[in-house]
Amino acid sequence: MADKKKILIIEDSKELGNALKGVLELEGFDVLWATDGVAGLEQATHNKPALILLDLMLPKLSGFDVCKMLKTNAVTWRIPVVVMSTLSKPEQVDRAKEMGANHFIKKPYDLDAVIEEVKKFLPPA
Repeated sequence: MADKKKILIIEDSKELGNALKGVLELEGFDVLWATDGVAGLEQATHNKPALILLDLMLPKLSGFDVCKMLKTNAVTWRIPVVVMSTLSKPEQVDRAKEMGANHFIKKPYDLDAVIEEVKKFLPPA
């Protein structure tokens, strides 16, 4: 069973990852963070977060592939995935949604807007 307060960030940017982690922790969430696609998949499978915030441009495995693998895995397929990326052309957004993304946020983003999206998927901690 997924932990209702646990959020996994899969983001290779240290600055963005730290900013997201800090603001989510202030909201009362438990935050996990992976800096590449392979580690992100492992954390999602082992920790079963309630929500995943996913970058598309990642080392080792792209966010598109990570999303598809999450959505075809019996353990993780129900976890909502919010993609956050600079890859925001209509065809890229459509591809992310085809891979199973539940929502798309264009970078650069406003941290308050990200919190609002998280709260749409999860009750406040």
